[in-house]
Amino acid sequence: MIELENVTKNFGDFPAVTDISFRVEPGEVLGFLGPNGAGKTTTMKIITGYMPPSSGRVTVAGFDVVSESLTARRHIGYLPETVPLYTDMTVEEYLGFMGTIRGMPRDRIRSRIGDVIDVCRLEEYQSSHISKLSKGFRQRVGIAQAILHEPDVLILDEPTIGIDPIQVVETRQLIKNLAGDHTVIVSTHILPEVSMLCQRVIIIHEGEIVAVDAPENLSTRLRGSERIELEMRAPRDEATRIIESLEDVTGVTAVSPREAEVLSIYVDAVAGSDTRAELASTVVSRGWDLLTLRSTGMTLEEIFLNLTMSEDLETA
Repeated sequence: MIELENVTKNFGDFPAVTDISFRVEPGEVLGFLGPNGAGKTTTMKIITGYMPPSSGRVTVAGFDVVSESLTARRHIGYLPETVPLYTDMTVEEYLGFMGTIRGMPRDRIRSRIGDVIDVCRLEEYQSSHISKLSKGFRQRVGIAQAILHEPDVLILDEPTIGIDPIQVVETRQLIKNLAGDHTVIVSTHILPEVSMLCQRVIIIHEGEIVAVDAPENLSTRLRGSERIELEMRAPRDEATRIIESLEDVTGVTAVSPREAEVLSIYVDAVAGSDTRAELASTVVSRGWDLLTLRSTGMTLEEIFLNLTMSEDLETA
């Protein structure tokens, strides 16, 4: 649905984006992360047709965003970080205006206004002036205009920034509901948001992509092993020694204090192996109480910092 091939963008002698390539599949929700100045916003502006790349090619729904710009843009709904709302209009008037400038038929505009007001839960505010709405409800109006023309692709830039916790939860749920019917790119600095919303994450640093994968796969890739959290009632030294001796286990790290009643450990194993069954069998056969056994990994924050703050990104 979205494809970037060897895209580079230079501002004078400064390379904002250098030779980046990735693809977003239909119905996918992709998280796009990067520290300030990494090239994230530049990339999103190129995808939406706001600016052309210096070299490379971008297509949306099969249409080139440079040579077929207007056609490509018809497939895109865009929510910028600062939503361009006309605050002297009511919600209905604003959505009607947006439908008109997009060239939608008048009867279709009326029908879609009702649909998006329902989807974005704006029924109580459809006749209210936008100037009187809270930040959270303005965000909903912004999402409503982005989906009004039924685009294939949604580009959402910091969709939950500056709104209260209840509205954050509601906005995230709204984005989840839009997935499947739309291909979505969510740009955000709120790292837990990516874990909640996205199947894949792209991390960009200094204009180059340093990682593209599911968050859980990035964890394994960076550590080079699988990690399992294990809690049990067992003698600390004996249990640690026995588990360390298992074939695919590469290390055991105790988490709980030595005097704790419950022994909590992290078990690192060879990447690609699944030692959970062997661990469970070992614990039960020894007569120890098995309380927790689950795969775990680095947090997205750890992954992000590892990739963007390392002095040698290529080794990551």
